[in-house]
Parts: sequence; structure tokens; C-alpha cells
Amino acid sequence: MQSKRTLGAALLGIVLTLPVAASAVADEVVEQIELGLELYQEEDYGAAITELEFAISDMRKLMSGRIAATFPDAPEGWTAGEAESAGGGGAAALMGGGGTMLQRNYREEEGDGRLEASLMIDNPMVQGMATMFSNPAIIAAQPNMERVRMGRETAIVKWEADRSRVEATLLLDGRILMQVKGQAVDSPDVAIDLLRAWDLAEVRTQAAR
Repeated sequence: MQSKRTLGAALLGIVLTLPVAASAVADEVVEQIELGLELYQEEDYGAAITELEFAISDMRKLMSGRIAATFPDAPEGWTAGEAESAGGGGAAALMGGGGTMLQRNYREEEGDGRLEASLMIDNPMVQGMATMFSNPAIIAAQPNMERVRMGRETAIVKWEADRSRVEATLLLDGRILMQVKGQAVDSPDVAIDLLRAWDLAEVRTQAAR
């Protein structure tokens, strides 16, 4: 009986921390958890798993919406679209097993400039980038790549002047990859400034395990 109570208390505790704006979805999650717990107590394990999986999926959507809200606003002279799943399907999508992948696109109002800000959490691709961040020799070997300080964090900026393209990448805690890619831009500064504008503390808070 103790394990049943622990299961219900843990899941309900997560739901109670959800924002008021998402109360409709949160209420549905509570119902799913309660039904899942009832089915578990009745030893109908298959149905219980189904209900709890639906509840977890909805909680992932709510969590993803919070993470999407951390994306920086458009710089002056630019417009921004909505943050959404990198694989399509809206900002609510979290990719089970593959981590979180969200992106937001920015467009220069009086020019051809384009920026794409992306955020990946606990994604296999993050590990590959971690290798580069931990090996200064790799960065030094690239003439168009440099390290840029952002407070206590370090970003890697790749600027291709002949192609007017830039990539500014920041790795947090070995599991959160934040990147701004730009094309048809006059300098790398617009991408660097957008990356600087990201609220790193809030990203860490919303991405906490």
C-alpha cells in the first residue's frame, strides 16, 4: 500500500507545480493520474500504464511550453515566430528518449537576414558537441572559429564572412545545447547578442531534472 501512495503522491506533486495558465491541462493530468492509480490498485496494470503514460505525455507538453518561453525576444529591427518543436508539431512537443528539441526563427524586417535559435536538452547530439567544447585544440584548428565569453559561460562562434553565415553555440551543464544560426547577416554580432539575451538561469530552472 505504501508504494501505491508514494506513486500517487509523487505524480500529483509534479502536477501541483504547474503554472495556473495551464490549469485546464493540469486538471486533466490529475484525472489521468488518479484513474491510473485506481487501476493500479485494482491490479489492472496495462490500463494503469496507459493512463499514466498519457499523463506523462501531457506533463511533457506543459514542461516544453515553459522551456519555449525562455527563448529571447526578437532584436530591434527583427521579428520572431513562435518557438516550436524542431521536428514540427508545436512548442509542446518533447521527444521521448531523444530529449527536448525546440527552435525559434527570426527575420530581419528590412533585409534578408535570418536567425534560427535552437535548444536541445538531453539529446544525443549534445554529446557530440560536448567533445568539441572540452577540446581547445579542435577550436584552435579552425581559423573561422573562436571562443566568446558570456558571463561565466563560454560560447563557440563560427563566422563565415564570405558566406555571411554564423553559428554561435553555448553548452550548459553538459546537457543543454543552445545555438543561434544566422545567414545573410553583416557580422556575427547579431547572433552573439541574441544568444547573450537568453535567460540562462531560467533555462536551467525549466530544464532541471
